[in-house]
Amino acid sequence: MDIQHAQKGTASVWAGETEPFADGATTPPIVNSVTYAYHDLDEWHAVATGRADGHIYSRNTNPTVRVLEEKIRVLEGAEAATSFSTGMGAISNTLFALLGPGKRVVSLNDTYGGTSRLFLDFLPGYQVNVTLCETTNHEQIEAEVAKGCDLLYLETPTNPTLKIVDIQRLAAAAHRVGAVVVVDNTFATPINQNPLRLGADLVLHSATKFLCGHSDAMGGVLCGKKELVERVFRFREINGASLQAEPAYLIARGMKTLELRIERQNASAMRIARYLNDHPKVETVFFPGLETHPGHAIACAQMTGFGSMMSFSLKAGYDAVKQFLPALRFVHLAASLGSVSTLAGPPRTTSHVELTSEQRAQLGIPEGLIRYSVGIENVDDLIADLEQALAIVPEPADALLTA
Repeated sequence: MDIQHAQKGTASVWAGETEPFADGATTPPIVNSVTYAYHDLDEWHAVATGRADGHIYSRNTNPTVRVLEEKIRVLEGAEAATSFSTGMGAISNTLFALLGPGKRVVSLNDTYGGTSRLFLDFLPGYQVNVTLCETTNHEQIEAEVAKGCDLLYLETPTNPTLKIVDIQRLAAAAHRVGAVVVVDNTFATPINQNPLRLGADLVLHSATKFLCGHSDAMGGVLCGKKELVERVFRFREINGASLQAEPAYLIARGMKTLELRIERQNASAMRIARYLNDHPKVETVFFPGLETHPGHAIACAQMTGFGSMMSFSLKAGYDAVKQFLPALRFVHLAASLGSVSTLAGPPRTTSHVELTSEQRAQLGIPEGLIRYSVGIENVDDLIADLEQALAIVPEPADALLTA
């Protein structure tokens, strides 16, 4: 079976599983063994030094984990892949493996809160020069990259305001100065976007989110050029942020329905975004599928679907948000995203809880913003749920004055 050329729905199921497992099992076993025994010392040494395929110690590699890594490698069209215990493990290990004193990283104002903390608080402490640019100002980003850049870090769509950056354009600018391009593809998933095909060198995901899809396992993955992935892998095997077999199994199992889930979530999110955009109590909807979204044209060019993440604000402000969210019936008010169940909450308690209100304001994230991750529930039920919750939200003060 040529899995490399299979469609994504087929690859989600079969990648890493084209050969039967032990005793003819058709699903990957959960291999919890810490170590692996060899009777032949020459064979053992060949595996230990990477000259032969096999496993030595599960902090380094594991048969169950390898299945997951092969799925993401095939789906993203990468040369190699490795994994981590969490999404932040993927991000931090990648940055620390590829950067060091005197190196310069250029990134965006709009990145996940944990990533922002790395840029604002941790990397400068290791004498890494960090420059954060206005996210959608491509000219500014290109100008900063041209000054000298070792790594360009992008996130698109961004968390939580769903801004879009042109991967192909910015990757070309980075490569002109020899920089490595890393893209966080968590929101889009490999179903909706493949940054490697647009010029990125490395792509990472918080596998906890859409890849797993069920909010029951944590992990992170990185894939891309083999030489770069191996550099990060060598750092990770000593750093120790390894993914264990049981969460790897759950994430790989979740990935088998990835295309089905994403296609439904794409369609539901589009309907919900249009509904909210037309509602008189909603001030702004951030969703790249809307024609009014500033990044809509770029999203159409580099994405095959717009995803299921959106954010929106209410005209009546944060006090209205505190009434609205608890009134929702088919939503978990919880951190995380990408689950089969709909999740919602303000960035102050979800994506950017690590930051102060001043830092959130600096990044252009209003306190009253609602991040909404559309699940696989019936979309009519979700819209009816939003309708009944919005009904209890007071009219904004200016509307009452003109009534």
